[in-house]
Amino acid sequence: MAFETGDLVQPIKGGPVMSVVKVEDGLVYCGMMDSGIENAKPFKPEELSLYKEDGDFGVC
Repeated sequence: MAFETGDLVQPIKGGPVMSVVKVEDGLVYCGMMDSGIENAKPFKPEELSLYKEDGDFGVC
């Protein structure tokens, strides 16, 4: 799967929702929401999946 800057992702094995900061040299650099690139950690693309909320939240 190809990830792009700004995608919301989560480790396949579980973990926090992160934002893709950059994709470079075959690695996906992810940071916690609103953390910025200085805190970004590299992941292999196969370790991540796009974040998807489950359930129907409807309109209040």
